[in-house]
Amino acid sequence: MKCPYCGYKEDKVVDSRSTAEESAVRRRRECLKCGRRFTTYEYIEEISLMVIKKDGRREAFDRKKILAGIIRACEKRPISIEKMEEIVTWVERAIQKKSDREVSSERIGELVMEKLKFLDDVAYVRFASVYRQFKDVGQFMVELKDILGKERSVPGNSSRTRRKRI
Repeated sequence: MKCPYCGYKEDKVVDSRSTAEESAVRRRRECLKCGRRFTTYEYIEEISLMVIKKDGRREAFDRKKILAGIIRACEKRPISIEKMEEIVTWVERAIQKKSDREVSSERIGELVMEKLKFLDDVAYVRFASVYRQFKDVGQFMVELKDILGKERSVPGNSSRTRRKRI
């Protein structure tokens, strides 16, 4: 494994454990040259999935793209990278359970929003605004009113108490 800091190709595994869903192995590694530590994940190679884009193009499923979108939505929010990776793993599993080799980008976006909606309202609205390509403030306000309406519909419910674990 190549060190992301100095590029040296030798390291030692310091810690190894399964992820929460036991779908991957998380390894803490230490570079034998610079001594810095980094984390790698090992996943079982699944059936290759193709994503059907909005314009009809097809491309290989890439969990890194989903994670990048979630990271952008969660920027400056109190959400750990581990939580974000759990969302990506959950989305990937949900798609694979369907057993089709193709999935629409719309379906992927809906699955991500389903998890973000219960994790953090701000991250959810950020992701939704890009995913749904809000054209104006009106569309943005409709989404915000929907969130606020659901919070008010349950007596004594606040954004802190309605959060659910992923």
